[in-house]
Amino acid sequence: MDTTPSSLFVRLREPANQEAWTRFVRLYTPLLYTWANRAGVQRSEADDLVQDVFAVLVQKMPAFEYDRTKSFRGWLRTVALHKWREIKRRRALAAGALAEEPALPDPAEEFWDQEYREHVLRRALDIMRVDFPEKTWQACWQTVMEGKSAAAIAADQGTTVGAVHAAKFRVLTRLRQELAGMLE
Repeated sequence: MDTTPSSLFVRLREPANQEAWTRFVRLYTPLLYTWANRAGVQRSEADDLVQDVFAVLVQKMPAFEYDRTKSFRGWLRTVALHKWREIKRRRALAAGALAEEPALPDPAEEFWDQEYREHVLRRALDIMRVDFPEKTWQACWQTVMEGKSAAAIAADQGTTVGAVHAAKFRVLTRLRQELAGMLE
């Protein structure tokens, strides 16, 4: 029996948990690149930024205690902005100029929350898909994302309505476990 905690945050407390870190990196890398792009970061600098953010996370996650009253998303955004400012300061110093705080637009009002949620859900679903038999995955996907009735899916798959509901329940339960605390 697998005794690994299902919450990704809990699993990331173990730096040697390669599977958890791989999942986390696959989940968040595209989002960090999107944030960097929205802030006007060049691709070569975005590579450095993403690497620097993950370096901080590797150091901080073993001691990370999820607090429902605080936002992981906000903390991640703060880490990314601090790392971007460091990159800008290093570039300015290398060019012989005094480092100034970069004037970054703060797209939080229109972007951060919704984009974050959509991205994390989309990536988690993409990553999790391989963990389920195709029939189970399709039963959930078709009911939740395509709005098909359980009866229609059961008829297509040659199974029962109860089996379709059970498949949906298994996938959504796993998704909730995987993303515990990440969407709040």
